[in-house]
Amino acid sequence: MGNRRRPAPGRAEDFSYVSPVVKYLLFFFNFLFWIIALVMVGIGVYARLMKNAEMALACLAVDPAVMLMVVGVLMFVITFCGCVGSLRENICLLQMFCICLTIIFLLQLTAGILGFIFSDKARDKVTEMINNAITHYRDDIDLQNLIDFGQREFGCCGGVTYTDWSKNMYFNCDSTNPSRERCSVPFSCCQVTKDKEVINTMCGQGMQQLDYVKAGDFIHTNGCIDRLVDWIHSNLFILGAIALGLAIPQLVGILLSQILINQIKDQIELQNYNQRHRSDPWS
Repeated sequence: MGNRRRPAPGRAEDFSYVSPVVKYLLFFFNFLFWIIALVMVGIGVYARLMKNAEMALACLAVDPAVMLMVVGVLMFVITFCGCVGSLRENICLLQMFCICLTIIFLLQLTAGILGFIFSDKARDKVTEMINNAITHYRDDIDLQNLIDFGQREFGCCGGVTYTDWSKNMYFNCDSTNPSRERCSVPFSCCQVTKDKEVINTMCGQGMQQLDYVKAGDFIHTNGCIDRLVDWIHSNLFILGAIALGLAIPQLVGILLSQILINQIKDQIELQNYNQRHRSDPWS
């Protein structure tokens, strides 16, 4: 009996605790993005329901509503794990949240690096996506609005050139095409000046039959790929700031979740330590 050691003064649990600041900061951080995810999913579902189902299915891969729903659902699941994990101090959910954020961050970083290194291949992929979108221009009103917005903002027409619109069945120049828009381009390709009292909404009619110089008097003849590349080069600082703005919340979430996980683990270990010493205080 005399050889047994008395426990050190004070209980071990006095030296460790789960910080309520970290816990609730992580909870509210995730709760905010959880609400945003719900809104994104709701908008995506509403947009899909408002479309003609058969026509929308034909361009499912380029449907902005589907993309919005996919991102929203993914974001919802991840932030749900973060919310419940932080509130219930659940290590499993917190680790899942931390791992998912880390994977997404690494994928974004990898995509940025590969896009910079293999810029030619990235350009080809973007060209393929734009051509696919042009093909389904009339099939999806959301896609149509997105393309029109891009052509107006960048002052461009088509992917590489304005004749890319022949890839669309309505604008195709084939003599067998019965469409009234045969060999034309959308109105968003037109050079619209504000000084005109009456805007000619049919200014794109038959533009694909004209050569590059003559068509340039009425429409934007440069493709959107070159315009997009020029815009990226002239706005690298802004794009870098946006990328940093997207990365910071992810890194903050990873850091807070890892801190909370470590605190919970320490608390569990100390509770087990105290239970062992209560059962045998002289061990």
